[in-house]
Amino acid sequence: MVRIKICGITRVEDALAAARAGADAIGLVFYPASPRAVSPTVARQIIRALPPFVTSVGLFVDASATEVHQVLAEAPLDVLQFHGNESAEFCNQFGRPYLKALRVKPGDDLNALAAQWPDASGILLDSYKDGVPGGTGEIFDWSLIPLERNWPLVLAGGLTADNVADAIARSAPWAVDVSGGVEQAKGIKNAAKINSFVQEVKRV
Repeated sequence: MVRIKICGITRVEDALAAARAGADAIGLVFYPASPRAVSPTVARQIIRALPPFVTSVGLFVDASATEVHQVLAEAPLDVLQFHGNESAEFCNQFGRPYLKALRVKPGDDLNALAAQWPDASGILLDSYKDGVPGGTGEIFDWSLIPLERNWPLVLAGGLTADNVADAIARSAPWAVDVSGGVEQAKGIKNAAKINSFVQEVKRV
C-alpha cells in the first residue's frame, strides 16, 4: 500500500482531517518564505493533537543546524525533510530519520543523486522551478524516474485526486506527498479534497 503524507499543515483541524481520512503523515513547514510556514509553538500544538501512528514531518530549506535544533527543542518531530542543498553529513546530525528532497530536471541521474544521501529514509522527488524550493503545484515528467532503484521514493509535485492514481501507476512510489492539491487556500486544507485524494491512493 502506498503511504500518504499531507504537507503544509498549519492548523490542528487540518491535521485531524488528514488523520481521519487515513493519511500516514503530516508535514510542517519551517521555511519562513513559505505561505505554509508554521512556528515551533504552533507545530507543537498540532503534533500534540495527532492521534497515534500519524507521523509528524518537519520541512527545512537550508536552515542552520542551530535553527533545526531550536525547532526540535520545542516541536517533537518524528522525521525531518530537507529541501535545500543540505549534505548527508548535515542531515545525519539530528538523531532523526530524514527525507532528502530532489527537484527533478531533464537529464538528472536520479540514482546517482540519491546515492549522495545513503542514510536517507527516502528520497522525495519534486518539480524543479527556478528559485522555488518546493510547493510549486506543478507536476514533472514522471518518465524521468528510474524504475530500477534501491531507495524508497516519495513522489511529490502537483499531485491531486485527479492524477495521483496515474502517478502511482507510472512510478510505483513508496509514498505520495500532497500539499496544494488538497487546499482551499494556501496553508488551509479542504477536508473533502483530502478524503478524495486518500481514496484515490487507496484505490490503486
